[in-house]
Amino acid sequence: MTTSIPPSDAGRDPRERLGAIRAEVGKAVVGQDAAVSGLLVALLCGGHVLMEGVPGVAKTLLVRSLAAALSVQTRRVQFTPDLMPGDITGSMVIDSHRGELSFREGPVFTNLLLADEVNRTPPKTQSALLEAMEEGQVSVDGVSHALPRPFLVAATQNPVEYEGTYPLPEAQLDRFLLKVVLPLPERGEELEIVRRHATGFDPQDVVASGVSPVAGPADIEAGRRGVREVQVSPEVAGYVVDVARATRQAPSLGLGASPRGAVALMRTSRAWAWLSGRDFVTPDDVKALARATLAHRLSLRPEAELEGVEVDAVLGSAMASVPVPR
Repeated sequence: MTTSIPPSDAGRDPRERLGAIRAEVGKAVVGQDAAVSGLLVALLCGGHVLMEGVPGVAKTLLVRSLAAALSVQTRRVQFTPDLMPGDITGSMVIDSHRGELSFREGPVFTNLLLADEVNRTPPKTQSALLEAMEEGQVSVDGVSHALPRPFLVAATQNPVEYEGTYPLPEAQLDRFLLKVVLPLPERGEELEIVRRHATGFDPQDVVASGVSPVAGPADIEAGRRGVREVQVSPEVAGYVVDVARATRQAPSLGLGASPRGAVALMRTSRAWAWLSGRDFVTPDDVKALARATLAHRLSLRPEAELEGVEVDAVLGSAMASVPVPR
């Protein structure tokens, strides 16, 4: 259900309203600030987010709370081994009144699509999201159907070592602008979660927890225009390229960041700079977004995996080898 922004907030700057999202989501979700920031960055870039975490760290609640705070529609698809592509995109059905085929929209026709446990369904169904994510439309029987704007896929996955999961292919991983990892909470945060539930918190009713609209689709569009005006100096652009190229030279990696990865890092850095109140990108912006933007695009060599090497460590070493512009 979509509701309007309170009149008292109508005159505020879009950056202020979008910045208020973190506090609003925090009324329902304890911690996970990095994940909220990642979702905001993706919305401003028109990209999509892969969220990884063990069951029970509020991945679903986070997306539902974000939708409530943004006053946009959200739908959820539980990915299972028997899910078919048409269950996501929609299909042609017989109209009993007219006696002819008509298109019935699938759950992908929404603003925030929660693709829950996306790695529990076979690759054929996983790939059904690709056109929607890349082009903002789906094609059925040769006819294209445009998706609403804004449109973001927030796909959750359990760690790949969990039983019953299918690793996402590289082509699909590359379609996600960001990957954010939702960690287990610190003791104080977990204590607050338990306290809230003890006092009647219902994760199925985010409105009752106090989450209300503080921004809307118009703010996202205004934010996207603002992000496009953020300046990237030649030195910072060179730094982004050199970081991407350094990953291709890392001996532990079989697959480094592609040029698309470098472009993605530039885009997310600009969005982060805009959210931070600047009209130019700094090397610190690049550093802040590098892990979430690039790590899921990198692949370890088999021998490195056997030795227990971690992608994050390799990425950190690659970045450390690149001189930071001043």
